[in-house]
Order: sequence, then C-alpha cells, then structure tokens
Amino acid sequence: MVKPLSVQEILERVRDGGLSLEDAARLLQPASYADIGYAKVDVGRCRRQGVPEVVFCPGKTADQVAGILRTLDKAGQNLLATRATPEVFERARQDIDALEYNTAARLISKINTPPRKKTGLVQVICAGTSDIPVAEEAAATAEHLGNPARRTYDAGVAGVHRLLDSLEEIRQARVLIVVAGMEGALASVVGGLVGAPIIAVPTSVGYGANFGGLSALLGMLNSCASNVAVVNIDNGFGAGVLANLINEAGG
Repeated sequence: MVKPLSVQEILERVRDGGLSLEDAARLLQPASYADIGYAKVDVGRCRRQGVPEVVFCPGKTADQVAGILRTLDKAGQNLLATRATPEVFERARQDIDALEYNTAARLISKINTPPRKKTGLVQVICAGTSDIPVAEEAAATAEHLGNPARRTYDAGVAGVHRLLDSLEEIRQARVLIVVAGMEGALASVVGGLVGAPIIAVPTSVGYGANFGGLSALLGMLNSCASNVAVVNIDNGFGAGVLANLINEAGG
C-alpha cells in the first residue's frame, strides 16, 4: 500500500510545489468512514496505518462483502478480503472489475495503487501440507503489500532434514513466518537457526489434544528462541501484515 504522508512531509511537498493547498487540506483532514447501513467502512485507515481496511468474510453475507469491497474500491483503496469462499468471490466480481481470487489462500484482492516494493525477503515456512492454507494466506498477504515472499512448505520437525536442506536460502530472509500445527515445535527449531525475527503462526491442524490449535499456540509462546513472536491461531493474514511492517522498517 501507499505509505501515508506525515504532516511534515505534506508541508514539505506544499513548499516544494509538489502539492496544492487544496490537496494538502484534504490529506490533513481527520480519517473518515463511509456509512453504508450495515457497515461503517473505514476509508481513512490507509492514511492512518498504511494498509486499507481488510474484509474478514466469515459471518458476512456475499452481498455484504460485495458492498464493503465496492465502497473501498470507489474510494480508490486496494482491496483484500480474507477467508473468502468461491461463492463470495463470484458475487463480488459482479460489481467490481479486475478482482482476483487466490484459491489456496482464500483471498479476494485488487490493486488500485501499486504498493511500494520492499527489498527485504519474507520467507514463509510451514510444517505440513495441511498447514498450507494458513501459510498461503500469510505469503499472499505479504505479496499484496509489496513484499517479495518465498515459500518452503512441508518442512516440519518429523523430517527436519527437509528444513535443513533449505537453510542457506532461509537465512537470506529479513523476516520469517513459520506456520505449524500439532505441537508447533517448528518455530523454535527455525528460531535457533536464524538471526532474523520470526512470526510464528499456530494452526488448528492436529488430533484431539491439539485442542484446535491451542497446544501449538502455547508451544510457540513458550519457545526458548528469543527471536520468536506469536500471532493468533490460523492468523496468516496478521502474520503477513506484521512481516510487511518489519520489512517496511528495514527499507
């Protein structure tokens, strides 16, 4: 996404003649929202946070998702909707041109303003094939925000040699996202092998004692690797956004 301008940057552009007073006044206005009845769409979020409002699809009807995305599209925002079914995508594309659907990640997206390309690599690693939907949500979100993302899938601790075979390229990343279910041990293993920050994503993949991802969450929170931070269960989207912020800070 386009990083919002600070007040100082706006004033400098006015002084340099690169921004009119009218445009400067518009940029300095408080963030606003569009009330469409069933939702108050936060069209000012990109200005505040650098990332527009993202639509979480579960619990919303297809018409509601389409309406929110249509409002964001009219405001010139980049579009991203998570956990979208093919049926929701088909409904939304009736109203909005150039929508794309990532089946593996379950993401609806559209780029209206190309994001600033980051130079640092986001490396996404997942333990098993069953973790790929969450890993893809993380990787595709990071890419949507302008980050190069590389994937290493099915490299869990039950066959750790698969991870070690990719260690040289994994160590090239500025930030890593590690996705695992079961006991969630992969995040600690990777944390002990690299010096970059790791965003650990526990998944709800596992047998009964996994407790819907709780065991993986607690395992990751208890990691002895000091470079590991943890997001919520199955929250690939949140991991992708945090990776973008870390990469943004790195230039």
